Amino acid sequence: MATMAEKILSEHAGREVKAGQFVVADVDLAYAQDGTGPLAVAQLKALGRRGLANPEKTVFFLDHASPSPRKELSNDHATLRSFAEETGAVLSEVGEGVSHQRAAESMVKPWDLVVGADSHTCTLGALGAFATGMGSTDVAVAMAMGKAWFRVPESLMFNLHGRFPEGVYSKDLILRIIGDIGAAGATYKAMEFTGPGVRSLGMPDRLTVSNMSVEAGGKTGIFPGDAVTKEYLREQGREEDYREIKPGDDAVYEREYDYDLGELEPMVAFPHTVDNVYGITHKKCRDVAINQVFIGTCTNGRIEDLRVAAKILRDRKCHPGTRLIVTPSSKKVYLQALEEGLIGVFIRAGGVVTSPGCGPCVGIHQGVLGDGERCLSTQNRNFKGRMGNPEGFIYLASPATAAATAIEGRLADPREYV
Repeated sequence: MATMAEKILSEHAGREVKAGQFVVADVDLAYAQDGTGPLAVAQLKALGRRGLANPEKTVFFLDHASPSPRKELSNDHATLRSFAEETGAVLSEVGEGVSHQRAAESMVKPWDLVVGADSHTCTLGALGAFATGMGSTDVAVAMAMGKAWFRVPESLMFNLHGRFPEGVYSKDLILRIIGDIGAAGATYKAMEFTGPGVRSLGMPDRLTVSNMSVEAGGKTGIFPGDAVTKEYLREQGREEDYREIKPGDDAVYEREYDYDLGELEPMVAFPHTVDNVYGITHKKCRDVAINQVFIGTCTNGRIEDLRVAAKILRDRKCHPGTRLIVTPSSKKVYLQALEEGLIGVFIRAGGVVTSPGCGPCVGIHQGVLGDGERCLSTQNRNFKGRMGNPEGFIYLASPATAAATAIEGRLADPREYV
């Protein structure tokens, strides 16, 4: 029997494959965003390819600079719009949302093989797919040929037990895992999440965990396709896309880890590495003043994340020395948040709500830090300069921890509010 990674790559390669082998496999979805798409288009033109293997499965997302803050990026958008019109590729316009969220909502299903010119393409493994980021040139080839080459990764098993206690969420789990194994602890491995605790994780939880598998060096992060997956697809009107996937009973894993969800506490990753992780009760978390709080991104900008934050912020105000920025991860999420009154909660608390997209995460616009400022963000990376200023400091935590911190103006334990 095989791991989930081996099963999916075997099906797409048309033969049984094992870890360590090299394969050429059919790709179900290839995509790029406005930062990587222009290079992919240039490479396609350099290859002399005027057509695409599967235009309806080739997508360009305008999400990083959304809307564009300067003419150079506007010209990149124009390039992608023109190329999509010429080739029949799908274009996700400004305001539609982040690529990975949009793909989860309407494009990816269990057993799919997905490549994207963005490292956080691994998010989509939450649906029981093998999804991974590649460079623009490799993705351009996949767009042109409908195939890509892979080295079949070894797999690590993360066996989950129990349920989260109040105030603890999937962001805390993945930060704890990365803190334990290190930022290179899963380099080119498939991180596979199994065990009885998986059943307690909804799709939003799984998307958060899979999203950050690359922060441990992972090639992809895969959850089983199970009843949770089926229900999520049903909610999206895609129940017919469901197929069960799980590891074989005798699948071979390079290493296995066990986590009791009930023993976790809120976690914070300190600057400037994602594996620099501490529990919120650690002495290092005391009296750390925060200038800006950012809730959003492909990691934690879903409706469930906004609900958690709004529940804490309702009828409360942000600390006068702390700015709050909220960015829904897609138009669908934004509209739902409007209908539920969540946007009003954030604004009345003193926050700013921006249009769907990546927002401040990549430091292009909307929330660039000042010199020496500290930001607590729900994003996935806190590398030096990530939010547009190498003199800024980025801390990572859950939406609950972010909301509590916005109220207190310093790193705060969300369990005191829930």
